[in-house]
Amino acid sequence: MEEFDYNKAVAELEAMVQRVEDPSVGLDEIDKCIKRSADLVRECRTYLRTLKTKTEENL
Repeated sequence: MEEFDYNKAVAELEAMVQRVEDPSVGLDEIDKCIKRSADLVRECRTYLRTLKTKTEENL
């Protein structure tokens, strides 16, 4: 399994925001973006919580 890349996930989320804001994008594409963004946000939160825990353990 590929290691999670937080910066790559954030960049993908930003790209999806631009796509969704484009009035020419159809509802099917918007739906796909919403589902993918939910996955990415969940992964980002998990990553940040893990990072916070590791940081607190090292204090």
